[in-house]
Amino acid sequence: MNAVLLARLQFGLTAGFHFLFPPTTLGLALLVLILETRYARTKNEADKDLSVYLVRILGVVFVMGVATGVVLEFAFGNNWAAYARTVGDIFGAPLAAEAVFSFFLESVFLGILVFGRSRVKPGTYRLSAFLVFFGAHLSALWILIANSWMQTPAGFRLEGGRAVLTDFWQAAFNPSTVERFLHTVLAGWITGAVVAMAIAAWLLLKGRAPDRAARLLKPAFLLFAATAVVQLGTGHAQSLQVWRSQPEKMAAYEGLWKTMDGAPLTLFGIPDEKNERTLLAVRIPKMLSLLIHFSPNGRVLGLEEFPKDARPPVFVPFVGYHVMFLIGLLFILMGAIGAWLLARKKLASSRGYLKFLLFAAPLPYLANTTGWIAAEVGRQPWAVYKVLRTSEAVSAVVPAGNIVVSLVLLTAVYILIAVGGLAAIFRRVRSGPGGGPDEAGKGAY
Repeated sequence: MNAVLLARLQFGLTAGFHFLFPPTTLGLALLVLILETRYARTKNEADKDLSVYLVRILGVVFVMGVATGVVLEFAFGNNWAAYARTVGDIFGAPLAAEAVFSFFLESVFLGILVFGRSRVKPGTYRLSAFLVFFGAHLSALWILIANSWMQTPAGFRLEGGRAVLTDFWQAAFNPSTVERFLHTVLAGWITGAVVAMAIAAWLLLKGRAPDRAARLLKPAFLLFAATAVVQLGTGHAQSLQVWRSQPEKMAAYEGLWKTMDGAPLTLFGIPDEKNERTLLAVRIPKMLSLLIHFSPNGRVLGLEEFPKDARPPVFVPFVGYHVMFLIGLLFILMGAIGAWLLARKKLASSRGYLKFLLFAAPLPYLANTTGWIAAEVGRQPWAVYKVLRTSEAVSAVVPAGNIVVSLVLLTAVYILIAVGGLAAIFRRVRSGPGGGPDEAGKGAY
């Protein structure tokens, strides 16, 4: 295995494992804010207990995200030195802004949520809940600005082999920033809502604090059901953006080898890259053209239009994109069934639905991860699209053997973090809601 592939595997492991936690933070922070707002209005102690309960879980998730995210900062200087030299002046700016303007805001006020319930005024506590929510989303914006610039770079020029910023606003709000931010944030809300629903379902099935569990299930479900429907729209908007700015990626997503007027939408298939065909394809005729052009006969470019050394791999983006899409449709179905149960006042009493919610808990993480893999692998062979190839971005002086050692060590460390973090989360889940006001500050870490 060469150094480029190993460096990609290491960064994929690091970023992929880290990416489990920010979406959870986005969703749980929103639910905490909802519960605190409801508590301020109703003065119902159950809402305060539920907020404390979720804050305990949110604190562990945040720590795990920090522990895994720090490594990413060093990866650019170690395995990707050529990348850092070429585009670091632009790419590094939003990362620095995320640390200064977002991370510290989120971490400071999360500390108040975890330890300060009985130490600050109620208004200050609610403000802290809002600032944690705001800081988490501002952090997501800065990170997505950096990542979107890699996908659709803008607002720069190359001088002496280095990318120099010429227009901050064009670089920050490049052609894919808004669509990617909205799609990712809604994915985070879905993730947090599904986690909260699974927790509420477990409590109800175990007969633990059923009144509070039902009171948590309803707002989490309403958030989930509404967001799942809206997410279909943001996903379509992002697909249109990919078609406009990275047409070869869209062709890989659909396993579309030849340019077609009236291109079909592929629901299932097995891409055969060697023979440039898709086996066992299940397609809806002309649907892809209709979705892209709003015309059944619109032209969609196939992979044949692009040089082979500029095409992305097909199998991984194809599978990742379709898994994400199918899970999204499943979420809409889950929301429809849940809405029917809610209308009949059986949402909290349907044991079959509650059991399904338990098994559904990993699904948003699978959707987030496969969608992210599809987007990143679909950008290949470019580290920065049409600016810097991945093969030219690695550190020339870091041998493959060193990367193998660090990859093994990181894998071991991440296994320990996963085991310890999940044990802490499950312990907090089992404790149930209803502790005292200082419960969030006891043994949070």
